[in-house]
Amino acid sequence: MTSGALFQSQVVEKAWQDPSFKAKLLANPKAAIQEALGVTLPDHIKVKTVEESADEFYVVLPPNPEKVVKSEVKPAGMWL
Repeated sequence: MTSGALFQSQVVEKAWQDPSFKAKLLANPKAAIQEALGVTLPDHIKVKTVEESADEFYVVLPPNPEKVVKSEVKPAGMWL
């Protein structure tokens, strides 16, 4: 697991356990993270917090790398 994924897991777990942190995370994510976890994110990093519901599916697209290796992508499954 990358350090970014580990950090994201810690933030999500904290939000599940602490309703006041979750509310702050939705209102002001950077301040909530700094206050609860002691992590100061640089000014150029933007944080957006959204809360999924059971009938929503979010896809987060990472930045497009300059050099992409093209391959044929085949779906591994189907959404039912």
